[in-house]
Amino acid sequence: MQSPCVARCGLNDEDYCMGCLRHIDEIVGWSQASDERKLEILASLPARKKALEGENSQPLSRAKWLESEARLGLD
Repeated sequence: MQSPCVARCGLNDEDYCMGCLRHIDEIVGWSQASDERKLEILASLPARKKALEGENSQPLSRAKWLESEARLGLD
């Protein structure tokens, strides 16, 4: 299943990407997620879009990525 990434990565203060609207843990764990989990994530994106409209973002850093890998046990 294809990732919803739109190559406009930038995290808000709660670590949601303002490009694809996924949480950093969902982004980092995407390749290991089951198809069922991926469908759940995709289904949540329209509601997140409404909830996150107008928020600012910061570039997705390597440090944030590594923190998420460690949290998910992928390091």
